[in-house]
Amino acid sequence: MASTKQLEGQVALVTGADSGIGKGVALALAQAGAKVLINYAHNQAAADEVVKIIKEAGGEAFAHQTDVSQEEQVETMFAKIIQTYGTIDILINNAGLQKDAKFVDMTLDQWNTVIGVNLTGQFLCSREAAKEFIKRGVVEGVSRAAGKIICMSSVHEVIPWAGHVNYAASKGGISMFMKSIAQELAPHKIRVVGIGPGAIQTPINKEAWETPQALNKLLELIPYNRIGQPDDIGKLATWLASDEADYITGVTIFMDGGMTLYPGFADNG
Repeated sequence: MASTKQLEGQVALVTGADSGIGKGVALALAQAGAKVLINYAHNQAAADEVVKIIKEAGGEAFAHQTDVSQEEQVETMFAKIIQTYGTIDILINNAGLQKDAKFVDMTLDQWNTVIGVNLTGQFLCSREAAKEFIKRGVVEGVSRAAGKIICMSSVHEVIPWAGHVNYAASKGGISMFMKSIAQELAPHKIRVVGIGPGAIQTPINKEAWETPQALNKLLELIPYNRIGQPDDIGKLATWLASDEADYITGVTIFMDGGMTLYPGFADNG
């Protein structure tokens, strides 16, 4: 990357930024010079801590509570960021959750909750961001694009995941959602890109890495033989939001240490 401040003068919104991947992305964007809205659903103390870290490093940020599956709350959040910073340049659709169950035991509430946050939340936030991007257009000297939308997906947009049907379906939906709005918004100079993380060391998957036995089992699925860190995704998101990635739109970039290489077939199956 050419500069550590390649997002200077830009405003970013990161949903679900109080922990995990969202926190890693928010910190990376702020380090690159962006002003950041730290969205959170429940944990205000954690969100305030992210804001504190950014401000202590000389950046600008504030926290705002929003359930991204609720239309009115999303509209209020976008009104707040525009009121505070004047506009928005980068949306990181990161908020997501799991409600795991065997398929035959999965309740409608478990299905609706995951689809509501993981997929509908990306629709609502992207729609509001696109409205502002189109209204404002390209600002010379700020970015070559009118706006950037990054949709946080997963390796499970392509890898089936028994016991997590609602989650996998939401991520598969994100893939086609991302591509479709990328196609529609490209004439407005709006870029839309997906990131497909593999196993990242975050609270959402703590059971998969918190013991040596669990971690070793997980590493069997990762040819590169290490678990990813939120900072890995943060660096990629920052680059994708920068002008260095200006010709990239409508694709998911997997960052997974090779998990999508189907390592079970490495020894001829």
